[in-house]
Amino acid sequence: MTTDRNVLGGELEVCGTDPVTGFYRDGCCNTGEEDLGNHSVCAVVTADFLANQHSADNDLSTPRPEFGFQGLEPGDRWCVCAARWLQAYEAGAAPPVVLAATHAKALDVVPLEALREHAVDVPADPSSLT
Repeated sequence: MTTDRNVLGGELEVCGTDPVTGFYRDGCCNTGEEDLGNHSVCAVVTADFLANQHSADNDLSTPRPEFGFQGLEPGDRWCVCAARWLQAYEAGAAPPVVLAATHAKALDVVPLEALREHAVDVPADPSSLT
């Protein structure tokens, strides 16, 4: 069995579990052939990013219960499509990124330099910040 790697070359860490994120809804930004959107960037969602994506016909804040999606709020950690993150970056609305939880496949679309510009080190469990 192979271990998925992050953009820094280390083992891929958990992105978020509240809400549970990832293409496979396993909390990680794992990706594979069936993930046509390359949901590989672990982002800490901001209001600017949500507004940017909404204006680009990618509404991430409206709940979609039929898909088990509660909608995102600022501060949520979410595996976003690499191309969508790059789109927001180019528009000046890129959210912070957790590099250790961002899959190496993101580098197929987004330059590491751009990800590093927005890098943060946020624990998966925000309660550990207290």
